[in-house]
Amino acid sequence: MKLVCSQIELNTALQLVSRAVATRPSHPVLANVLLTADAGTGKLSLTGFDLNLGIQTSLSASIESSGAITVPSKLFGEIISKLSSESSITLSTDDSSEQVNLKSKSGNYQVRAMSADDFPDLPMVENGAFLKVNANSFAVSLKSTLFASSTDEAKQILTGVNLCFEGNSLKSAATDGHRLAVLDLQNVIASETNPEINNLSEKLEVTLPSRSLRELERFLSGCKSDSEISCFYDQGQFVFISSGQIITTRTLDGNYPNYNQLIPDQFSNQLVLDKKYFIAALERIAVLAEQHNNVVKISTNKELQILNISADAQDLGSGSESIPIKYDSEDIQIAFNSRYLLEGLKIIETNTILLKFNAPTTPAIFTPNDETNFVYLVMPVQIRS
Repeated sequence: MKLVCSQIELNTALQLVSRAVATRPSHPVLANVLLTADAGTGKLSLTGFDLNLGIQTSLSASIESSGAITVPSKLFGEIISKLSSESSITLSTDDSSEQVNLKSKSGNYQVRAMSADDFPDLPMVENGAFLKVNANSFAVSLKSTLFASSTDEAKQILTGVNLCFEGNSLKSAATDGHRLAVLDLQNVIASETNPEINNLSEKLEVTLPSRSLRELERFLSGCKSDSEISCFYDQGQFVFISSGQIITTRTLDGNYPNYNQLIPDQFSNQLVLDKKYFIAALERIAVLAEQHNNVVKISTNKELQILNISADAQDLGSGSESIPIKYDSEDIQIAFNSRYLLEGLKIIETNTILLKFNAPTTPAIFTPNDETNFVYLVMPVQIRS
């Protein structure tokens, strides 16, 4: 294998695929990146794959001879990143294919390599379901829910986001057992009547690992707003393809909780809040709340139409703030984890938000004050007298 390529493009590609390289590989080759040069297409393909998440991308190169080899992701990436961006890189392998030779304006390097034959094939879906989804809408669905997924591996199904594709809609949901974020978007999936871009005859529901979806979200953020991403699903494997890049991930096993049952049908109390004021007050109060248990108390004053927000950090100090609200029910006090509140509120894009609840011990709902279909449920913290 011998080729010449841009240092900048190679470095960018390596940074992308290295996020799918195993940090604790079960086999030495899984710590490597697969390089595949194709003289016919003039493309150098790079692949990282830890057996759960796979990322593949390609770049244009002047290829003298085709071939494939794997190189240590960390070492190879660090060398490439420090080479001069003012000159191209010549990459070649010796006859034994046990090392990769690099030549640039900065100097010459040799890196030990491993055979491409040892690298596992990136899973591809040949049958099963396929559909095309608007990239921008998909990115919004992930941004609105990923933050609420669990980091507790003991609750593996909750470490992912539940995605439900049906008709032309996408409903995404994530929960860690203490909070729940749900977004229901319409007109996300390309025409359901065109079998060339959508073969779904009924709804498709899958739960995908948050780690994989964060990489997808990062990729989608760079896509044009009107672009589409192709999705393929079969036998526990989900593949996303767009603009020459491939992200493949395993699905999470198990049944996702029926989260719709957690959302109350009716509420006896409703507040209208200014999001900017509420977040600013919470961030100041959270400085104290974080010193103890992250708990902030909020209490209504119907007569003055204000909301009091307070925190007590035991021996360290306490604080309180007040913001204007619209409220016409009985006064009530309720407590929340300040971090949970801030993470969810920052997702909402409207200037005003609604807070709905029934009692200090039952689920509370935050929603935008418009017709959008985003719901953020937070379980209150029980206040001990």
